[in-house]
Order: sequence, then C-alpha cells, then structure tokens
Amino acid sequence: MNWNFLIKNKESLTVTTDSRRVTPGCVFVALKGEHFDGNQFVDQARRDGAEYIISGENALAELQDLARAWRRELGLPILGITGTNGKTTTKELTAAVLSRKYKIYYTQGNLNNQLGVPLTLLSITRAHEMAIVEMGASHPGDIKELVEIAEPNYGLITNVGRAHLQGFGSFAGVMRTKRELYDYLIAHDGQIFRNADNPYLFQMTLDALGNSGLSAHIIPYHTGRMPEGTHLVGEYNAENVSAAMRIGDYFGVSREVALEAIRDYVPSNNRSQLMQTEKNTVVVDAYNANPTSMTAAIEAFSRGERQTANGECYILGAMRELGTYSQLEHQNIVNMLLERKADKVLLVGEEYRETTAPYEIFDRVEDLAAYLEAHPLSGYRILLKGSRSNQLEKIIPLL
Repeated sequence: MNWNFLIKNKESLTVTTDSRRVTPGCVFVALKGEHFDGNQFVDQARRDGAEYIISGENALAELQDLARAWRRELGLPILGITGTNGKTTTKELTAAVLSRKYKIYYTQGNLNNQLGVPLTLLSITRAHEMAIVEMGASHPGDIKELVEIAEPNYGLITNVGRAHLQGFGSFAGVMRTKRELYDYLIAHDGQIFRNADNPYLFQMTLDALGNSGLSAHIIPYHTGRMPEGTHLVGEYNAENVSAAMRIGDYFGVSREVALEAIRDYVPSNNRSQLMQTEKNTVVVDAYNANPTSMTAAIEAFSRGERQTANGECYILGAMRELGTYSQLEHQNIVNMLLERKADKVLLVGEEYRETTAPYEIFDRVEDLAAYLEAHPLSGYRILLKGSRSNQLEKIIPLL
C-alpha cells in the first residue's frame, strides 16, 4: 500500500493498537488475537477521532508495511540488536552512551517482536538523529522478518546460547536465526559490531558470507572487564558494557563521556539489580532465564562477596520453552548448585521435579511465598533468577 498521503505531512505518526488510547488524528490498528478482536472497536475509534484505521485479517502486515515506509521517510541510521542474552541491557547502555551526543530513540521495554518492532519504528520522530531497535526471536525466520521491516544500517548480536530450543529445535537453529541479522547487513552493505572473543559470532559471519562474493564490514571489540563504579551486577555484563563503549567510540562519543553514561545507568525491570533489604542482600535478575544466562548468573554470583551471616541462597525459577532439552538443562543447573555446595536453595517450577535436586521445590511462586512467610530468610546473600513466567518478583517484598 502507498502510505505517502499519511506520512508526508506528519511530524510523527501516533499509532495505537488499544482502542482506549485513541486520540484525534491518530492511526488505530485493529489487531485480532486469541483473546481479543480490535475490529470490534473500529466504529468507536472512528468516533474518538482516529484519522486512519487499519483493520481486517492483514492488519499486522499493513502495520509493518507502514512502519517500513515511515522508517524510509525518516532515513536516519538504525542499529539493530539481537542475541540470546544481554540484548536489552546492551540496548539501554548503548542508548545511554549515544544520548550524550545524539537525540536517540530506542526500543522501550521489551517491544522487540513482530508487533513491537513496527510500533517502535512508528514512535520515532523527525527530531531523532538515530534509533536503536531491539529484535527478539523464538522461531526460525523471526529476525529475517524484523530486519526487513526495520532495515538497519548497523547491527550487533550480543551472543548466542541455549534458549527457546523448543522453537529453534537446536543450538544450531539459534545460530541460524540470529545470523539473519548478519545476512541482511552483509547483503545491504551494512556495518557489524562483533565481539572478537566470541567464536560463534565469527563462525556465523563466515556462514553468512558463504560463497556470495560479498564482504563483511566488521567493527570489532573485546569482552574486556567490568569498569568500577557501575550499578550493574555480574561480570557477565562486561561484554554488554564493551559493546556500548565500542559503538559510542565509533559514533564519536569519547571514552570518558561513555564511561560516565554507563556509571550513571541504573538497571530496572528486575535485570541485574542489586537490592539491599532490611534482612538480606538480593541480586535480582528475574526478567528472563535460559540455560546460558542461568549458568552465567550462578557463576558470577558464586564469585561474589560472601560476608553474610548465613551464606548464599539461590532462589531459581524454571527455564521455559526448552522442549525435549528441558530435563537435561534443569539437571545441569542442579548439578552446578551441588558442586558449589550452596548454603540454601529454593526452586520454583515443576520442571525441577524431573531432576535429582535434593532441595525444596515449589510448583508455583505462590507456594514459595507461603513458605517464606512461614520461614523468613535473614542474613543471606540471595540470587533471584528465573524465566519471566515464574513471576519471581512477587516474592521480593518477602526478602
């Protein structure tokens, strides 16, 4: 569809998929999901002043088409970020760094899928100078679809690990799907920021090149070490910091200014947060979890400061979407805890019942909450880590 009539005279495109948020002059997209149908609210949206309405069976595809048209209209540089772990933290650190020199728009929250990416693009205004678009994936072809909407000029894959194996089928499937960002950038003469210490990313570049005869424009960086004075918890964040620093350097932000931005950044949304409660020291990293990030979090936590009255406590939620790998991966986590002779372990999720864990296991977070009310923890250094579906943040007030 030709969207020129809609975008040429717009300072920005105000787009909503929520009929309750329709404002005069906006674009209302009537999406249909498993438990809702926006098409039922088309008449109401029109009465509330929606200037244009996208509805019907192809509403999502039309929204994506509009987002692509708006992206081309703006013509500003876009950095696409994907990866198994760290993409949201890297996105926010990079935005913090680049914002010291440019007017940046970046993905808000976790709007990184087939709906979130177009909504992100449509939130960019003509006043912005650059944009950072986070891209998530759980099935083959997901990244290919997103890059064809966002058309990034630059790209970064943070890393690849064992996540969403039920959708990808295998670790090789993860690599192939994340590589779709490299495929696009190489085909369109884009620039790739790549961790030179990660052999998987090197191999993915070779695979993307294949026999194409094309070349890859690589901007390398190294994992490095965590700088002092940040609000981030865990040495595994070093590669996220290094990526943000390298991107800042490429775009002319000095190292001193970049470091200041990173030290000023305060993580939120239960990602790598350090909380000092009245009773315990809590490392909260409960927004997401997969075997790779869970392993890294346990390793980093076990190397940390241990000067507490009762020692270390691991409160771990189950890792989801692992398919036939679920029992093996949860057993691997249990084995890690056994090797570390953890002082106290509380596990949430039926998946742990398929393991040999000699620890307390709770099917639901509500069961754990009841346990903590009856057996309050005090004097511990606690790691709180699990997939978002575990809702472990509910027990933070009890810690």
